[in-house]
Amino acid sequence: MPWFDARIMLEFQGNDGKKLSGKPSPPYTNRNTDGWVEKTKTFLVPEDALTLIFMPSLFQVKSGTFDLDDITLRPTDPAPLLAAAKLREEEAQMRHVPVEEPNRAKWPKMLKVVGNRVQDTDGNDVWLQGVNAGGLETLPQDKQPIKSVVVAIDQWHANCVRVPIKDEFWYGKSPYQKDGGKEYRETIDRIVNLAANRGAYVVLDLHRYRAPKQEHADFWKDCAAVYKNHPAVLFDLLNEPHGISWEVWRNGGFVGTKEGSDESAFLNDAEKKANQGFQSIGMQAMVDAVRSTGAKNIVIAGGVFWCNDLTGIAEGYALEDSNGNGIMYSWHTYNWHTDWEKKVLPTAAKYPIFLGEVGADVNKMSFIPAEAQESPYTWVPDMLGFIQKYHIHWTGWCLHPRATPIMISDWKYTPTPFWGKFAKEALEGKKFELKRTR
Repeated sequence: MPWFDARIMLEFQGNDGKKLSGKPSPPYTNRNTDGWVEKTKTFLVPEDALTLIFMPSLFQVKSGTFDLDDITLRPTDPAPLLAAAKLREEEAQMRHVPVEEPNRAKWPKMLKVVGNRVQDTDGNDVWLQGVNAGGLETLPQDKQPIKSVVVAIDQWHANCVRVPIKDEFWYGKSPYQKDGGKEYRETIDRIVNLAANRGAYVVLDLHRYRAPKQEHADFWKDCAAVYKNHPAVLFDLLNEPHGISWEVWRNGGFVGTKEGSDESAFLNDAEKKANQGFQSIGMQAMVDAVRSTGAKNIVIAGGVFWCNDLTGIAEGYALEDSNGNGIMYSWHTYNWHTDWEKKVLPTAAKYPIFLGEVGADVNKMSFIPAEAQESPYTWVPDMLGFIQKYHIHWTGWCLHPRATPIMISDWKYTPTPFWGKFAKEALEGKKFELKRTR
């Protein structure tokens, strides 16, 4: 469980010897460490506190050794802590979003694929542009994405928001959930309604990896039944397929141990193990699962190599959709990926492309060689120029201050100068010149 860890619980005791209500959050680790690690915690001390109590503990850990040494307690400048507390208070106030009833008169028109374009039911071309509102793929109780969707549309001028979600949370299987997923599904429903009321679209992204499984298809049967023919909703079937052939991608087959470079280093060992040694049903079965509900909503299918390679679509592995509004093919690219034209343009000539994740950060990814990661100040303008030149639909990753590449530096939605600022300008209509591709 997330809270099975080694921690140092901290409590304040007052002048009267009684425990005070406020306490600092504990330093902790929820996995084995390679030797000694240093943990630092800064906190404000209440005026009526006399004693700080340390309580080292193995919190519900089955077994283990907790060595503790060199505890130092020293005064520090309170100004940064007071400023941080003020910022948290401001962010909490900004998080509030009033509940809205559905206003169907303002909902957008349903979308359909026509050749390599996307049109609404009136025959007008639609160019989907926006951001990812992250959070619900990590914590089922996270309500910040509600505000993020509103900010993305009202302040950043997005007409599309990609919302990563998890089937596990949809069914209430997280240890944080006790209601069978009811509150989580209500959060998603509120997000969809807020976007629709603003005339914008929502891409529901099943934030899973490797290859389609039967459990993913079962989820889409449930989710598609809820949002069947909702004009504002599109379905992104599987976040980032990788480590499979195009044959397995399309038609299914055995998914073994992955070899080669690994861009899923952020997954834990259990998640990686779950992504190997199983029989995939293939992406066509995912499309069929959605269509079996009667839902005609556009579906989005990501390519191989963590969604970075779409070459197979133009080479005979395109999916069939005889009774729906069509398929967009999803591309993800970051500032270490190359061969933009080869990987996407042949497919873009035939089908609409949805660049579901794109971005660059000044902080380097640890699982990619540092020298392979280009500066966002040179990479981002060219990528936005590429997007605009070829009219690629896109949602930047991520409108979250801790989900790199970050578009914002805080929950006041301050754009980062190296990525968020450029993306916001593009959403506001600024044209970027493509000087060179990669």
